[in-house]
Amino acid sequence: MSIPVILTIAGSDSGGGAGIQADVRTITMLGAHPTTAITAITAQNTQGVSAVHPVPAEMVIEQIDAVLADFDVAAIKVGMTGSAFTTRAIADRLKQLDGKIPIIVDPVMVTTSGVALADEATVEAMGALFEIATLATPNMPEVVSLTGEEDPIAGALQLVGKHGSPVLLTGGHEEGEALADALIEDDNITSWQGTRIETDDDHGTGCTLSASIATFIGAGIGLNESIDRARMYVRMGLHEAPGLGQGHGPLGLSKVRLDVGEAVKSTPPRLNQLTVTGIDYDKMVEFYKKIGLKQIIDSPDNQYARFETGGGATFSVQCDPDAPTAENFAVYFECDDLDVRVERLAREGLPFEHGPRAQPWMWREARLRDPAGNTVFLYKAGENRRFPPWRIGEGQEDMPG
Repeated sequence: MSIPVILTIAGSDSGGGAGIQADVRTITMLGAHPTTAITAITAQNTQGVSAVHPVPAEMVIEQIDAVLADFDVAAIKVGMTGSAFTTRAIADRLKQLDGKIPIIVDPVMVTTSGVALADEATVEAMGALFEIATLATPNMPEVVSLTGEEDPIAGALQLVGKHGSPVLLTGGHEEGEALADALIEDDNITSWQGTRIETDDDHGTGCTLSASIATFIGAGIGLNESIDRARMYVRMGLHEAPGLGQGHGPLGLSKVRLDVGEAVKSTPPRLNQLTVTGIDYDKMVEFYKKIGLKQIIDSPDNQYARFETGGGATFSVQCDPDAPTAENFAVYFECDDLDVRVERLAREGLPFEHGPRAQPWMWREARLRDPAGNTVFLYKAGENRRFPPWRIGEGQEDMPG
């Protein structure tokens, strides 16, 4: 199975929220393979940067060369470069690719907490990267620093006119509830509208956005769709932010693939939502909360409830006193703590038709019914759900009857 290989050229964040660490998390979560060239080592956490140690330009180029010599790199993301000399060295090396690999440039200049990561000479040298970029992704303050234009749109247009590469102007630094990102090209402007997600845990949003765009483009997805999916990836990461640290915490990216899919040009449909019918709303809600689902929608007037499962898939119940139930389907919830959970639920009064049993298809499962009579299995399959010995093309055994 071939997956996109993405090269990220950026600084290291010891707090794990931005830089190389954010890029590696993003590329991996989207189903691609990350390779890296580290330009600087930073001592930082959610509250700020306390030290920066640039990696010598020669070593940065050695890392790039090592990756390009062995991997068929599908896209390159350039973030923090560390110095003006290194910036120009990276640009000179990537120019040799002659446009054969898409290059996304995220001109990292200032951290979320306000610490400068690029001096005036480095900012000036950024133009050499823009000359070879497939896309540049500056935020509004960065455009002002790069061009001196107080109007970010005018500044972005200046960058496009001067260097030729499209600019995605991100609007997270705007004030107010409404936000807009704009893709500015020679002859076209495309905008995406959104509302602000109220959170202080926004460390690494720019790195995550540019790395995800690079990953989608590396998979052969068009520029506009790559931006659209990358924006959703970042927004879901903001929604899922776990609240780590005492300052601007990292994004939460562990469940996001169910929302934006993998970096595949033709993504198969995702199974991330299932609805069952019922008759008694209160009893149905109580049952599914008891087995461990997290309720996220409660609409008794509409007799509708939605729950979130482990991993981010959603499950809902729609109740109607006249709703028919049938024996032609079953709902399966995988539980890492199957035996302990079933024992606890049985003690709490849930009537299991049978406890955990080993099945010929190499799953262990317990069976019960919800208040509407829908069949529910709590089970544990591990690798045998997707990789049983009889998986098509990978095993010679027939599936047990």
